[in-house]
Amino acid sequence: MRFRLTDDQRALRGGVRELLDRCFGRDALRAAVDAPGRLDRALWRTLGAAGFFALRLPEADGGVGLGLPEAVLAFEEAGRALLPGPLVATHLAAGAVPGAAAGETVVAAADGALAEWLDAADVVLGDASGALPLRSVDPLTPLHRVPGTGGGAPGTAAALLTAAEQLGTAGRVCELAVQHARTREQFGRPVGAFQAVQHLCADLLVRAETARAAVYAAAVTADPADIAAARLLADEAAVRGARDCLQVHGGMGFTWEADVHLHLKRAWVRAQRTGGSTQSEELLAAALAP
Repeated sequence: MRFRLTDDQRALRGGVRELLDRCFGRDALRAAVDAPGRLDRALWRTLGAAGFFALRLPEADGGVGLGLPEAVLAFEEAGRALLPGPLVATHLAAGAVPGAAAGETVVAAADGALAEWLDAADVVLGDASGALPLRSVDPLTPLHRVPGTGGGAPGTAAALLTAAEQLGTAGRVCELAVQHARTREQFGRPVGAFQAVQHLCADLLVRAETARAAVYAAAVTADPADIAAARLLADEAAVRGARDCLQVHGGMGFTWEADVHLHLKRAWVRAQRTGGSTQSEELLAAALAP
């Protein structure tokens, strides 16, 4: 079976990237980092007006009427741009929570031990009673620790959309590593001329493209085992990819002016979302067991 994007899907992906470049470019990203914990409501409403949250809502209910593959493409672009906020929870709540589809209502979910953006949310799905604020490694993702199960196991759609965001980071850090390797010089040569750097960039690309194939396939099949495998591959591609990208940047990658460390921190936080790797490993193991 071959999974190729249609012309409409390519146009959707390009449109979402253009929207995010315009509404949440690098200046906006840096402004958000300087104001941690504050959700930009105007940006949220802009996303709602563009149909980001209502993408899978039927047209009869005021939505766009597309499917899970198209949502994956949109969330991949959100991950690439490091778009902050409880995107997955609000998207999944469209049609069920008034105002979520239009971006007028911010929805967070307490679906695991860690919950994101509770203080900024208008509606919290799940039991967040007794939640305690935590210091987050990612300045753009405020966290709370939720006692107990935090409302039960999340759905597979949440895991797949998280994998799509991780895929966006994996692709972006690959781009950043290659750009830096081409332009940064040492000893009169671009650092990309050195074999060790070439190997890092090649590994980045292989992990990102392997995860892309798995995530896109899972979006088509919607099979829980496929989604679990895609989530594991996407988490690895994002976390290891960001670490390797930072390695390509050298000491500069640790500085506040470089975006790669923001991608690494977000990848770490996402990897703990919706049950983390443990739930995906257990689901996949159960599916593979004779």
